Amino acid sequence: MTPDRAFIERFKDFFRVLHDSDLSQLHRFYADQIVFRGPGHQARGLVELEDYYASMSEDLTRCRYEFLDELITGNSAYLKWVLHFRHPRLHNRCFSLRGVSHLKWADRIHYQEEFFDMDAILREQFPMFDNVARWIKLRMVS
Repeated sequence: MTPDRAFIERFKDFFRVLHDSDLSQLHRFYADQIVFRGPGHQARGLVELEDYYASMSEDLTRCRYEFLDELITGNSAYLKWVLHFRHPRLHNRCFSLRGVSHLKWADRIHYQEEFFDMDAILREQFPMFDNVARWIKLRMVS
């Protein structure tokens, strides 16, 4: 196993069960000056990233990543995943969110960008949003 692949495997192992992971160990994977981007959120620096993960996983009764596929080239990787989670404010139902992470690293990750559909959670929780979205799309095409 190459050093890059071994690094990614350790990263995936850490995030597989995020609600059981020790967030104080994020420094093992992320550089102090990490730039993290995702739909609706950006963090600059390890402290902001730790705060983001802490707030994201707060009150979760379940939070696990299922990794589906990956592409690793040099010091860059794309990881395709499904995030499975439960939260009391969402009636403790299990939700699954599909996404992709783009990582860049030297010795640790200095750039991460998340791609996922935030509206998917709203559509699953509130089906009427699907009807509104369809109506808006039809109006835009007309």
